Amino acid sequence: MRERSLRQANWMGHVLAVNAPHALRHWLTGGGSLTAKLKQHSATFRVQVLHQHVATCLADETRAIGLHRPGRVWEREVLLRCDNTPVVYAHTVVPMSADATDWPLFSALGERSLGTTLFGDPRVRRGALEYARLRDTHPLALRARSALKEHGAAAAEEQLLYARRCLYRRRQGTLLVTEVFLPSVTRLVPRTWNTR
Repeated sequence: MRERSLRQANWMGHVLAVNAPHALRHWLTGGGSLTAKLKQHSATFRVQVLHQHVATCLADETRAIGLHRPGRVWEREVLLRCDNTPVVYAHTVVPMSADATDWPLFSALGERSLGTTLFGDPRVRRGALEYARLRDTHPLALRARSALKEHGAAAAEEQLLYARRCLYRRRQGTLLVTEVFLPSVTRLVPRTWNTR
């Protein structure tokens, strides 16, 4: 039982409950598209796909996506890069019960941003944000650090990772997006536009 609790996060409905550093709070709580916000903070933005395949959902995702126990889902994991620096590790799951009419573009996203698709579709309903502080033993913390190491970025082993997640609905389908904010995101500054 103790082992299982170390691999799950306590998801909270308010960002103050996870005691996130001040520099991270506006990233965690920002409304609208995270993709659009990251583009405003970089000269070049890129979605690096790590994988997209069938997998078993994580234990703390089960109830959120309407399953009684961990089951098979479509899983997509990406690194969001600003000026080639990974700043967010994103993990998306879609229950296998969803069909192509629920999420018609999901299987063909490639390196396009999922956020652009979600915020551009008026039929998508966004749920409330939830927040968590991820232990080192949480699967998403392990995967995020592994992806950083594999792709030549510092993994920030000693730092807690903070995440947010949101459930989206379209027709009969649900889709859960979890965004793990890497320490490098706090070093981003808004781009200044020359208006002359």
